[in-house]
Amino acid sequence: MLDSILLGLQIVLAMIGAYQLVLTFFGWYRRKNQIDHAPQKTFAVLVAAHNEEQVVGALIENLKNLDYPKELYDIFVICDNCTDNTAQIARDMGVHACERNNPKLRGKGYAIEWMLKELWKMPREYDAVVMFDADNLVSTDYLTHMNNDLCNGSKVIQAYLDTKNPHDSWITAAYAVTYWYCNRLWQLPRTNLGLANYLGGTGMCFESNLLKEIGWGATSLVEDLEFTMRCVMRGVNPTFNYYARVYDEKPLTFKASARQRLRWMQGHFNVARRYFFPLLWKGIKEGSWAKIDTAVYALNVYNLFIGSIVTVVLWIDMTLPGVPNFSSLFQIAPSFFAIFSVLTYAQFVIALILEKAPWKSYKYLITFPLFLLSWWPITFYAFFTQNNKQWSHTEHTRVIRLEDMQSKQAS
Repeated sequence: MLDSILLGLQIVLAMIGAYQLVLTFFGWYRRKNQIDHAPQKTFAVLVAAHNEEQVVGALIENLKNLDYPKELYDIFVICDNCTDNTAQIARDMGVHACERNNPKLRGKGYAIEWMLKELWKMPREYDAVVMFDADNLVSTDYLTHMNNDLCNGSKVIQAYLDTKNPHDSWITAAYAVTYWYCNRLWQLPRTNLGLANYLGGTGMCFESNLLKEIGWGATSLVEDLEFTMRCVMRGVNPTFNYYARVYDEKPLTFKASARQRLRWMQGHFNVARRYFFPLLWKGIKEGSWAKIDTAVYALNVYNLFIGSIVTVVLWIDMTLPGVPNFSSLFQIAPSFFAIFSVLTYAQFVIALILEKAPWKSYKYLITFPLFLLSWWPITFYAFFTQNNKQWSHTEHTRVIRLEDMQSKQAS
């Protein structure tokens, strides 16, 4: 009985993996840009910040110099439960410092919900709201791309997420590889196939009327994934703009990375538990591939959790003396399993090639499997602590400016 269950789980996981592998082939090409439009949309640019005095100035400077008419956008720094000089820096640099103090409701989701209510009370109305984290840097044409996408009918848009410190450590390099892979072989295939893209927590753009209609309501530890689910449930598919770039600072150490990823996975379990079955059922009833695909994406955290347990059980079983007690796909179809495994890892190499990653990034592919394996214990622990909704802050210290990044990329 147990052997049949384990084999059945292996088959289901292999099918889901094969589905994602097939999707990646649709990310090997990029469609031509859509129609360009003259600047016409107005934007409220929100910057979520909690004690970010070290890095927020570089982003504000960056945002004030975007290649977009200055009268068409305003910058608001959400100083959420700050105890440092974040608010003063924002005021000194001539942008709006919106201070929120609520130690009981901590986290970016709550801060955004509060800020949107404050925004709607203001005399000026905006066509769209864009959101960044205080440690980000933004390509100067970001709002131009958002303007084009809004004019072309998009209501929710995710920019290309990149890292601003990809070579600080083997951890930041692993994040960079993951981002290049996700942008090119997860997001772009869904764009090319007309499916729903998923939000990445920053570099997001929302039509104001949509936000007013459905409210924010995403206050979990992964507010981006939660809002993605809410949109797709309503038939609003987020889109992906490959050319609008947002650079995110990644933690330098394994400890900081593990703490950040644990928060992500705890939130992911919560969102998957709430949205998977309703979204899957609605997708089946409506014959909507976009809804079914998004439901499968929500389930990824359980795929990783179950897959890691099954793999460890089979490894132990094969290393014990005597004949293995459990059947495995590796034993049943070793050639298929070997090819599938090689292709799965080769995706990351292909992503680096397609994205023209710096040559020094390739050497980190040696340690990248360690980063991938580290998701197993993190996800395992997250499953048993998923009811912990305590938000944890990731400290940001790398003061890098956009021109510094551009000069490094050119060299």
